[in-house]
Amino acid sequence: MSSAAGQLYFNPIVNSEQLEAMFRGLAENVVVGIYVFEPRIDSFIYVNNTLAKMFGYKRQEMLSGLSLFDLVAINDVDQVRDKITRVLSGDLPQLHYERKARCKNGEYIDIEVFGARMVLERCTAVVGVVLDITRRRKAEDAVQLTSLVYQHSSEAMVVTDANGVIITVNPAFTDTTGYVLDDVIGRRLDSLSSERYDQEFYRQVWASMAKSGQWQGEVKSRRKNGEEHTERLTLNTSYNDDGSVRCCVVLFCEISQQKKSEAQLWRQIHFDLLTDLPNRKLFQETLEAKMLRALESDSGLAVLYMDLDDFKAVNDALGHAYGDEALKLVAARLKGCVRQSDIVGRLGGDEFCVIIDGATTEEQTDRICKKITRALAEPCVLGGGAVSVTCSIGVAFYPVDALRADDLLNNASMAMNAAKQLGCNQYSYFTPGIREEAHLRHMLMRDLSNARGQRQFRLYYQPIVDMQSGRMLKAEALLRWLHPEHGLISPDDFLPFAEDSGLIISIGDWVFNEAARQVAQWRTLYVSDFRVSVNVSPAQFQAPSLRPTDWLASLQRLGLPGESVVIEITEKLIMNAAASVGEKLLQFRDAGVRVAVDDFGTGYSSLTYLKKFDIDYIKIDRSFVNNLATNLDDRAVCEAIIMMAHKLGMKVVAEGVETAEQCKLLVEMGCDLGQGYLFSRPLTSERFTELLRGPLATPEQVQTH
Repeated sequence: MSSAAGQLYFNPIVNSEQLEAMFRGLAENVVVGIYVFEPRIDSFIYVNNTLAKMFGYKRQEMLSGLSLFDLVAINDVDQVRDKITRVLSGDLPQLHYERKARCKNGEYIDIEVFGARMVLERCTAVVGVVLDITRRRKAEDAVQLTSLVYQHSSEAMVVTDANGVIITVNPAFTDTTGYVLDDVIGRRLDSLSSERYDQEFYRQVWASMAKSGQWQGEVKSRRKNGEEHTERLTLNTSYNDDGSVRCCVVLFCEISQQKKSEAQLWRQIHFDLLTDLPNRKLFQETLEAKMLRALESDSGLAVLYMDLDDFKAVNDALGHAYGDEALKLVAARLKGCVRQSDIVGRLGGDEFCVIIDGATTEEQTDRICKKITRALAEPCVLGGGAVSVTCSIGVAFYPVDALRADDLLNNASMAMNAAKQLGCNQYSYFTPGIREEAHLRHMLMRDLSNARGQRQFRLYYQPIVDMQSGRMLKAEALLRWLHPEHGLISPDDFLPFAEDSGLIISIGDWVFNEAARQVAQWRTLYVSDFRVSVNVSPAQFQAPSLRPTDWLASLQRLGLPGESVVIEITEKLIMNAAASVGEKLLQFRDAGVRVAVDDFGTGYSSLTYLKKFDIDYIKIDRSFVNNLATNLDDRAVCEAIIMMAHKLGMKVVAEGVETAEQCKLLVEMGCDLGQGYLFSRPLTSERFTELLRGPLATPEQVQTH
C-alpha cells in the first residue's frame, strides 16, 4: 500500500478480500475510532466498534444511514463539509481538525479528527481516525486555568523545589513583597522571613511538611524595603507518581491590615475608650488570671472597689465634657498611686477598681487607700474653677473574702457601700456582717414595692416652734415604714432604694396627699393657719411625672390654700436646677405654696439661687446647731445665715435644737423658728393631735411631750 497527496493506494497484487481482512484486523484492534465515509451517499460505509462506543451508538445504527454531519455540532457543519470537499478534490492533502461532536444522547465530546481521501473500487471516500480528547482538553483547560489563577491571583504564590529553594513566583508575590523573580530565584523560602524565628520554628514547619505534606500558620516577613508585615502562610506539597516530592506550592495571604483591625477591635472590646483603662470585661479576666497565679504561688491579692462621691453633681454643675475630663484625671491619679504590676480598671460610670498584687493585710492596703483618697481629693481646675473629687473605697481580699472573681468584686462593692455610709472620702473592709446587711437591704428593697399597697407607710410629725412665743406654727411630716417583720424603719434606710427604683414618685405622692389631708383636719379643728412641711427629694422633684398641678388640685379638693403647705428642697437641687425644676418651683410659688431650703450651709449656699427662686425659709443644718454653745465658728455661721436670710426677707428654722442653751443662743441671734428634741420628738398623727388640743406652750412645756 502506498499513498500520495493524501490519497490512499493499494498494491495490485493484493486482492480486495485480503485488503478488507487486513483493514478490519487493523481497525478492530486499535483504541481509536476508525471510519470510512462516502460523501456521495452521505453515509458511513465502515465504522469500528471503538468509534460506535465513543458516540454511544451501536455499530449497525451508524451504518444505517447516519451521516458524518449528524455527529458534527451544528455551528461547525459548514466548515467540516468544506474541508472534506477540499480533501476529495485534492486541494487539501489531508483532513485535520478539533471540534465538538454530538453523541447519541445529545451530549458533546471533544474530538480530534485525522482523515484522507481513499479511492475504492466503485467510489472515492474519506477514511479517518477519531480520537476522544475530552479528558485531554479538560486537562489542558485545567492547566490553562491554573496558569491564569497563578498569574492573576491576588494572593502571592511561590513554588519551591523539594529543598525549599524558590523556583518561580507570581505577580502578586512581587506586588506584596517588592521582590521580582530575579531577586529570589535560587534562594531558600525562609530567607524572606523576619528575624523573629529560630531554627526550632523552621524545624517544626518542615517536620509537618514531611509528615502531612502541608503546613499553615501566621508569620512575620520582611518586604524588600525592610518593612515587616504579617501574612497567613499555606504550604502544600505536590508529589510525583512514585511518591517523591515534585515541588512545594506556597500561598501568602497579606493580613497586616486585618491584624491591625483585629487589634483595634480587641482594644475597643477590652478597654475603656475615655480613660484607656481596662474595662469591666478585661478587668475581670485579669482578676481571674491573677487569682489563679496567687493560688499557684500560695499568695493573695486585694481588690479596691471605688465609687466617686456625688459625681453626678460635678456632671450637672460643669457639664459632661468637663465630667469626662475629671474621669480621665481620676484614672491618671489612680495609676500614679499603685505599682506597675497592679491593675487599674474602670468598670463603668464613676466606678473604678484596682487589683493590688500580693496584698493580704489591712496594713498593706491602708497605705494605698489613704494615698488614693488624698490624691483624688487634690483640687483640679475644670471649667474655669477648682473641683475636688472624692471617692469611697471598699476592700476585699483573696482568698480570705472570696474564692471566685465575681464574689470578690461583689464583696468589695458591698464594702464600698458601707464606706459611703461613713461619709465622703472613706474606705471600708469587707466583713461577713456587711453581706448580711446587704442581704437585708435587698430584702427591704423587694418589700418596699409592696409597702404602699399594704398600707405600711406612716407619717410622723415634728413640731416647728416660734422661738419667741413658743407657739407651734408648723410641723414637718416625716415618713416612716412600719415593716411587718423589722418594725419601724427610718427613711434613711429605704429612701435611697426608692429613688434608685423610681418608687420615690408614688411614695412622694402618697406623703403629700396624706400630709395635706392631715393639715386640713388640724386647720379645721385646732389651728386655722397651721402649716405642714413636706420633704421632696431631688430625684422626685426632677422626675417628669411630678406635676405641680396634680398636687395643687389635691389642695383644692381639700379646701386648702397653697400657703398651708411648705415644700422642703435641698441646696443641691436649686444649684443644679434644670429649666423644668425652675418652672415647677414657680408654679408652686404662684399658687402660694411656701418653699424651704433644707440643710442649709452644707452645700454651695449660693445667695443668687435663693433670690432667683424666691425662697421663704432657710433651715440651718443640725451640724451647726449641735456645737453652738462650744464652737465659735459654728456660732458665727449661724449668726451669718440668720442675718443674711433676714436681709433677703426670708425666715430661718434651726434644726436639731436639743438643749435650752442652744435655744437661748438662737433666740438671741434672732432665729425665727426651731425644731428638735428640745420641743418634741416626731409624733404619730394621734399624739400630735393631742399636742394641738392643749394650750399654746412655751418651749420648756413643749419638750415634755
